Amino acid sequence: MTVGAKDASPPTETMITVKKLVKRFGLKTVLRGVDFEVHTGEFVALLGPNGAGKTTFLRILASLSRPSLGEVKVAGYKLPGEAAQVRARLGVVSHLPLLYGDLTGEENLRFYARMYGILESESRVTEVLEMVGLELRRRDLVRTYSRGMQQRLAIGRAVLHDPEIMLLDEPYTGLDQDASSMLDDVLKTVAAQGRTVVMTSHDLARAEVLATRFDVLSRGVIAASATRRQLKKSNLLAFYKQALAG
Repeated sequence: MTVGAKDASPPTETMITVKKLVKRFGLKTVLRGVDFEVHTGEFVALLGPNGAGKTTFLRILASLSRPSLGEVKVAGYKLPGEAAQVRARLGVVSHLPLLYGDLTGEENLRFYARMYGILESESRVTEVLEMVGLELRRRDLVRTYSRGMQQRLAIGRAVLHDPEIMLLDEPYTGLDQDASSMLDDVLKTVAAQGRTVVMTSHDLARAEVLATRFDVLSRGVIAASATRRQLKKSNLLAFYKQALAG
């Protein structure tokens, strides 16, 4: 599978289902009845302006925040009641790498491997380090890593237990051009393995290359949704602007 060349294969299973999701913080309503569905193998770019609720939405999918109203199912399990089952099937990458700076790269992955109960963890740790391009820095302390290297290791941590679903919240934040290009390659590898991915992003150019579907979150709802094939006669920027104007 070549990511970015064509749409994913026809979906066979619904991995994420959200119906009429509402999220309130006190008197402020951030999500106003969101409907959202993702199938196996889709790479969905969740777009929207600052304050649209993208991070809040991903936190709910990751079982880190509870919805005020509505129905959320991930990998067939309902949230928040079956959060433990959902977390076992998720890989989450956020603004914070969730790594231990005074441990080496391989020690970080070994620690998380024990948490996930991974058997034969040494071979898996080596496999993941090679995938994210950190094999040569495996014995260096993470606090000596650049921001881009830490983000690549964070993705390695997130895929370590071979999750069915990846949730990525602005993974390019703070990266320079070289680090962003390296992260492109890692995410293409992740997607090519058939994982279901939802990624928030302000970088429309990168989203257009990586994703197979584009959803725009605006004013607390999904304002528009289109697959790569449906955008062939237009472009992502025009689609995005039209969605926000509507």
